[in-house]
Amino acid sequence: MAYMSGKPVLILKEGTSRNRGRDARKSNILAGQIIAEVLKSTLGPKGMDKMLIDSLGDITITNDGATILKEIDVQHPVAKMIVEVAKTQDDEVGDGTTTAVILSGELLNKAEELLNENIHPSIIISGFQKASDIAMKTLEKVAIDVDLNDTETLMKLAVTSMRSKAVSSSRNYLARIAVDAIRQIVEERDGEIIADVDNVQIIKKIGDSLDETQLIKGIIIDKEVVHPGMPKIVKDAHIALLDSALEIEKPEFSAEIRIKKPESIKAFLDQESEMLKKMVEKIKASGANVLFCQKGIDDVAQHFLAKESILAVRRVKKSDMEKLAKATGGKIVSNLMDLKTSDLGSCGLVEERKVGNDKMVFVEDCKNPKTVSVFIRAGLERMIDEAERTMNDALYVISDVAELPKMVVGGGAVEMELSKTIRNHAKQMSGREQLAIEAFGNALEIVPKTLAQNAGIDILDIMVQLRATHEKDDGSHYGVNVYNGKVENMFESGVLEPLAIKMQAIKSAVEVASMILRIDEVIAASGKELPGAPGKGEQPEPGEE
Repeated sequence: MAYMSGKPVLILKEGTSRNRGRDARKSNILAGQIIAEVLKSTLGPKGMDKMLIDSLGDITITNDGATILKEIDVQHPVAKMIVEVAKTQDDEVGDGTTTAVILSGELLNKAEELLNENIHPSIIISGFQKASDIAMKTLEKVAIDVDLNDTETLMKLAVTSMRSKAVSSSRNYLARIAVDAIRQIVEERDGEIIADVDNVQIIKKIGDSLDETQLIKGIIIDKEVVHPGMPKIVKDAHIALLDSALEIEKPEFSAEIRIKKPESIKAFLDQESEMLKKMVEKIKASGANVLFCQKGIDDVAQHFLAKESILAVRRVKKSDMEKLAKATGGKIVSNLMDLKTSDLGSCGLVEERKVGNDKMVFVEDCKNPKTVSVFIRAGLERMIDEAERTMNDALYVISDVAELPKMVVGGGAVEMELSKTIRNHAKQMSGREQLAIEAFGNALEIVPKTLAQNAGIDILDIMVQLRATHEKDDGSHYGVNVYNGKVENMFESGVLEPLAIKMQAIKSAVEVASMILRIDEVIAASGKELPGAPGKGEQPEPGEE
């Protein structure tokens, strides 16, 4: 409803709610701060866990930021934007979601203080962008080069990502698996190093302990051998990969065959059997002793395969077939008649094993596999799910370092260094942007503050020590040791993080904070509840934007 010359003019549909100016910004900023507050207590090795119960009663216990935000059903549109930030962070670099979200919340908090001092949102956004550019340049300056052959450093990076998880007691063992897995799948394309985490297959089965988790230099197929007469172990395997059915194809049109004599029925069946036998002979002639088929295998064909001592598995997922091709060096064949010896993959061992109550086929000892498997074991379902999330984080961390071989120190040390540098730059600026740049620098301190708070350390004392230490020439590597409550050299303590994660977290936080600050009006369609809107009939103050 708009008022022109004292006459009401209806523009929007009746029942549409509208919230603008200061009220709209305040509501949006509050939503972002609440989401950040939810995750704040999960940051760091001393962070707490969240228990999430969905509408079906399924329980998830985790402190993984991406998982928490994926499981909770948020309604506020701004809260959904924050959730998207976490998803982007997780998709791009696989870790650092909690840092990105709490930094977003703190930037909004600082922006609110500036808005209350009547500083225009456009000035705040511009200041944040300039401060972000300073942060990116400083990060590149303080970053430390990583050698992919330096196992000790890679282990420290993986262990740092695991410290806050429920499975941290086995972090050294799991870190070694993550490092070995990524090293195996790293490849060079057009002069660039690529480490695609999708080439690491993660299979989990309840049973045994976490220390029974193992890296398989090959693939695990969650299927069983199709015929009891087939061998269960094949050494020095030559593997055929077929994505068509090993069956007699039915005609596309309806057909009727009239048989007058019993002998004709037998001849018809014998002909069908003979066709299947020729298919199996073709497989045998290629030299294959193992067959993985993406589609079905006829019962008669299974019999002939068993007679030829060929181990066969049917209805293998397409994604698993592609992984098998990468692991064994074989080619997926669509037409059986085209199968040649050169199309076969090879490995040292194919074996069907019973794991718990299920049977699985292990394809192991591949010569130089570009796809590997991590077989996770644990005694509890909750523990095995958390182990999978932890392993995923560690794999992404090593992958990030493989693609961008630079790292920074953790424990809040790099954030303190960025904060100091940005504040120093702010002093050289003039105008109101200076306040926004300085606010950005102060916002970065939320990371060491939260680490200290979650560890029960006095925030004021630790921040005073950190600031004083970082003013020294050799103080850039000093952060919070959450175990003893002291300020220590994080590089010497082995607390390291990939540069890519920090860069992405800051970029994501700035983008979402800027987007939220640009919103000066929220118009909700009829029948939708407007989050944080004034009561029905309440009008914004005259002249307010």
